[in-house]
Amino acid sequence: MQDLYGEWQEMVNGLPLSGRQLIGRVVGTERQPNTAFQFHFWATPDSPVGIGTLVVVQTPQRTVWGVVIEGQGYNDVASPMFDYLGADGDPNSQPPTLRPEIRVYTAAVLRHDPEQPVQPVPIGPVYLATEEDVLIALRIDTIPEERRIPIGVYQSGSLKAPVYLDADFLLGPEAGHLNVTGTSGLAAKTSAIQFLVSAIFQKVRRSVAAVCFNVKGGDLLFMDQPPAHQLSEEDLELYRLLGLRPEPFPRVEYYAPFKPDRVNLATLRTHPQLRHTVKPLMWGLQEVMRYVEVLLNRDDVDVKADAFLQFLRQRVIEPGRFRFQEEEAEFMQEMGLPTELRVTNFTELVTWFEQVLSFMERTNKRQWRSFAIETIRKIQNRLVNLTTRFAGLVAESEIVYDLPWGQFQDRTLYVIDVANLSAEAQDLVFTRIVAELRERMEKRQLGVETVIVMVDELNHYAPVNARETYVMRTLRDICARGRYLGLVLFGAQQFRSQVDKQLIGNASTSLYGRIEMEEMAQPGYQIFGPAVKEKMGALSPGEVLVRHPYFTQPIFVRFPRPALMRGQDGLQRYQPEPDLSLEEAVWRNLRDLDPAITRNAIADIIARTCDGSGTPNHQAVVEALNRVLVERPPAGQVLARFERFIPERPSVRTVAPVDDLPPPPFLQDLGWDDEPEDTDDPFR
Repeated sequence: MQDLYGEWQEMVNGLPLSGRQLIGRVVGTERQPNTAFQFHFWATPDSPVGIGTLVVVQTPQRTVWGVVIEGQGYNDVASPMFDYLGADGDPNSQPPTLRPEIRVYTAAVLRHDPEQPVQPVPIGPVYLATEEDVLIALRIDTIPEERRIPIGVYQSGSLKAPVYLDADFLLGPEAGHLNVTGTSGLAAKTSAIQFLVSAIFQKVRRSVAAVCFNVKGGDLLFMDQPPAHQLSEEDLELYRLLGLRPEPFPRVEYYAPFKPDRVNLATLRTHPQLRHTVKPLMWGLQEVMRYVEVLLNRDDVDVKADAFLQFLRQRVIEPGRFRFQEEEAEFMQEMGLPTELRVTNFTELVTWFEQVLSFMERTNKRQWRSFAIETIRKIQNRLVNLTTRFAGLVAESEIVYDLPWGQFQDRTLYVIDVANLSAEAQDLVFTRIVAELRERMEKRQLGVETVIVMVDELNHYAPVNARETYVMRTLRDICARGRYLGLVLFGAQQFRSQVDKQLIGNASTSLYGRIEMEEMAQPGYQIFGPAVKEKMGALSPGEVLVRHPYFTQPIFVRFPRPALMRGQDGLQRYQPEPDLSLEEAVWRNLRDLDPAITRNAIADIIARTCDGSGTPNHQAVVEALNRVLVERPPAGQVLARFERFIPERPSVRTVAPVDDLPPPPFLQDLGWDDEPEDTDDPFR
């Protein structure tokens, strides 16, 4: 053995990649020959080799780096019966001689040096990879320093080597998008994305922001808070090796729609210490109509109805004003109705529908501008109740709360909480925000060079073999063209096999956490060998299998726990506050603009809107509050502006006391004592 290795060892000592630990030797047989992309080697039982270990084959002519994907153990027994007979069928008996044991491993090739010509792996000694070997095997040495994004640490025995991704192949323009899959609660999918986004914020040189949708409870509602429990020494060491600061996201903006009362936000981040950091999200007619198909049943909206929706958008809503034509205008004048209408909100849209339908009914017309009255009524019924179906998200007036389009800040995380919305409302929020991001990135009018869209539960938004929806079409467009625009998708799901294939296929980087065997039985996992699947089924949180364009074969790495507060810890420390009353909500919101405002002053103004039963005009008060919040006047003028927007108290009709009322006129002249004249009444 020593003689066989002597020549190789002498040659290795003169190379810069010396100092490796020798563990075995390449072996090729007629039944199991080595190829240019796979080789076999034997190693002693005590060698620190396992599934996922990186190894190096070194010969004078060629160096090959590989990753172990399978392992088997042998001894010299030809049949299990021989060993049974040798022990006399007693497992407690000691054999007279110890049989030699050998471990044979199969490795997939990561890299050749030289790379041309591509030849089978030569017979030679096998070494454990060093930290420098890891960089070479994964081609990380060819990634410029400014483009390296740490994804985790490769571990083998005492070796801990950082592993990096190429920013141009993760965020574009060369390639883009990330997909994370794994069992819910065990694969740490959300933690993996949080860690990677934090690494991107700390390492890349381009301006970048992230938009994420919170779809489950409080998962993403406390990413600006430090962790509830201290990070372990192992996690801190991983942060040091990767050159990252263990800290929460310094700049996070939270958005959430209102509840139906339009004063309390539909979010769990309502603790008094945190609620002021959540901004409302509410859209009007202009914002909703561009994506109204998301809210309509496609089976119900036929071609004619779709054409009428296009007419509404292009001729009525987008211009903001509508002028009736000659015959229509004459009718409106005769009826005392305006011939030109302002259509900027849902209330004005209702008025427009009423005038059009009134014209058709009074003139006995079945069509208006080639649209049948049935089509117009159908769309009217679908649109006018959107403010009721999606109260809190869709407003009747033109008051709008939205993301800071055109003013996105570098290294800022924008979290949209949709966990408490219906499925249809979630689809609307998701579709509009992603579509707006795409359009503004095309025009370079967002404020940053790159935007990461983080979406969990891709099984819901883009299921495989499902009919194409507006949401799915938007996601497919991002995955196909987004990397050229600087718009990339970081998606996660529990079942990768149940996600649209175009989304999966366009993701250049994939992470696999712990996956159940039922899922790995699907065709998409056939690229992995049996041993790799077994290891994937037993991964602990923080361990993932990474596929990246630079890596010829996927690699197992470990990433540290994100240095931020988990959702369940945040809900325990910052317990949500009950919904506020109308008076309390108005006072707190206006006090943020002017701390000198007293609650009694707010109560007096709200009391002006009360009806005879003492119930305030909720809609009028909320409308006035939103107008003030949008206008944001100086501190000394907040209360006056709120009072100005409150409508005048309605006139109350007074009733005089009964004793002071004169008798009704028809009773004054009626003589009850006089005998009435004869009548035909049979009962007299």
